[in-house]
Amino acid sequence: MTRQLNRQTYANDQPFYGKLWIKFKQFPSGLAEGSETGISVSGPAAAAVISATIGCFTMMVTHHLSDTSKAREAFIWSLGTWIPGSKTDSELWGNIGSYTGKETMLLVGWLVSWSILHTLWKNQNIKSRTIFFWMFALLIAATAMCWHPLFPYLPLT
Repeated sequence: MTRQLNRQTYANDQPFYGKLWIKFKQFPSGLAEGSETGISVSGPAAAAVISATIGCFTMMVTHHLSDTSKAREAFIWSLGTWIPGSKTDSELWGNIGSYTGKETMLLVGWLVSWSILHTLWKNQNIKSRTIFFWMFALLIAATAMCWHPLFPYLPLT
């Protein structure tokens, strides 16, 4: 008890950054207290994590589709015109180009897959190895799609 009072007195005599540091040092203890009811299902968390990787994969598929056809690239670019800087004539700010459409498809893929997976898994337990497998597989696939030797039709510029 006295030790805790000494700690509080010491904390009150500190400058703001000292008080902030004391709060940071006590951070995990607040988490250790926990909640009254523990987590019973892992489905919503699995849906959130896996949907992010689905969004990354969707963006890379969209990138390949836009690079194989000028008409598709124009359409994909039109999907992203809501993002500022998509089409500008300013030499100072430049022109983001069709990448805005690819970003839009990432956002759509992420949100749509999140809502679908959350609805399907909201009351289920998903094994951690299943979550890891799909995260790893989708991220590896999206990363491999960036590699030029696997897709020689992609420009190097």
